[in-house]
Amino acid sequence: MKKIIILLLFICNLVNAQVDSKIDIEEIIKDNLKFSTFYAAVNGGTSLSDVKVFSVNNGLSTQTISTPYDYNFTIGLRKIARFGYENKAQTFYDGTESNYSDAATVGKVRGIEYMFEVNMKRQEGIDYMDQHHFIRYSSDDDCEDPLCVNYFAIKVEYLQDGFADVEYFEASQRFRYKKTRDLSFNIGTVQRLSEPYGYNPLDEWMLPNNNLHYTYLAIQEGYTIDVQSSEYFAPDGTLVATSPEVWEAVVVPEMLSNYVTKKRDELEKLIQHSLVIGFDYYKYSKKTWLHVWGNLMPWHYNDGSEFSYHNFITEEQWYDYSGGLIYGIKQNKNLGYFVEGKYNKYWNREWYDFKFGVNYVIF
Repeated sequence: MKKIIILLLFICNLVNAQVDSKIDIEEIIKDNLKFSTFYAAVNGGTSLSDVKVFSVNNGLSTQTISTPYDYNFTIGLRKIARFGYENKAQTFYDGTESNYSDAATVGKVRGIEYMFEVNMKRQEGIDYMDQHHFIRYSSDDDCEDPLCVNYFAIKVEYLQDGFADVEYFEASQRFRYKKTRDLSFNIGTVQRLSEPYGYNPLDEWMLPNNNLHYTYLAIQEGYTIDVQSSEYFAPDGTLVATSPEVWEAVVVPEMLSNYVTKKRDELEKLIQHSLVIGFDYYKYSKKTWLHVWGNLMPWHYNDGSEFSYHNFITEEQWYDYSGGLIYGIKQNKNLGYFVEGKYNKYWNREWYDFKFGVNYVIF
């Protein structure tokens, strides 16, 4: 937390250094909240339809499985300059917006941009908590010297993605070299704080034949097994299975999932220091536009800790990378097409989304 506060104060100093040698906190807050938008919205809808399950164990019986409605509660604050290809089609932010350009390293304008957004959602009966917060600062003062120190980019980001099961805090500091007005390259360092990815709590329970000693693990976790009567009890004494088949197919998987989650939560977060190189390209006209960026982390510092990711891979180093592409073209007054997407791969965990399509106006 101390590092975050120092970094944020450093950014504020940069913004105000040319205006006044004295730091006016109230004026800084006022300037950076100007033109920002606070939004809160609730979205909902029908989930999966009811499913009837039939059983003939004790005569024909029917059970109806209902899935509760889907919902998405979003609350956020954002101040991000729109690129030329982005139009605010809606009057209000409704919490369903997904702007690929938010993942870019460099913003549209010089200065501070930010987004703080929390999503509490339920989809197909499963609850998720998603968060995405970031502050980015881009410097660009038209300095003619290619090694001008005023060309740099700073980004502080926190991401929690329930679907991808990934969560981390990331801070990067980069020097930018502007090859042309549209193309720039960057190099710098990245610090990521996360759980020890790569660690598998079940490894210590694996037998020499690669089978899992799940029965002994269940007993250690407080489950009770009465082999003679084929009764299986949860740690709180609840009867959870009356046959080996139900025990292995239903109870054991749930027990393993809870055990893995518990062991992962017990570990402290780890910080990973990495080298990063990247590029940004943005060119826009009313008929065609291209925005593409990429980041590669080819080297990671090994601090020798017990749960370092270096201990869970066969090679000394690995590649983490991310990127995005936004391309659109209006072929003529009738036809246009677009491709948009972003991709991330950290610690061998992937998350991505994309879309592409064609528009044809008939008249």
